Amino acid sequence: MQKKYGTTFARRGPDPLTAELASVLCGKEPLEFAPLFDLVFANLRARNATGSSEEMLRLRIYEKLQHLVNEGMIKKTISKGVKKYQALDSLASHLPAAEPQVS
Repeated sequence: MQKKYGTTFARRGPDPLTAELASVLCGKEPLEFAPLFDLVFANLRARNATGSSEEMLRLRIYEKLQHLVNEGMIKKTISKGVKKYQALDSLASHLPAAEPQVS
């Protein structure tokens, strides 16, 4: 039996990490990375969706954050050496799971 290539991959929606990152950033004031990571990590841990160690999640979240900045969905501002991130309107339109979080 021959293996068919290309038939097993299906395009998926945003992963839980990106969706949680977007939900924390949407509708809030700009955040530095450390408080942003703490909020995302706490929300993922509450849903039991961490899946790996805290150090690995920190790297994955930073990588996803930089990818979203490069895609133009998140605005990065640098003031006095402090980097802050804020969601733009394009983030909510591309990620339907990114709804403002009520705290």
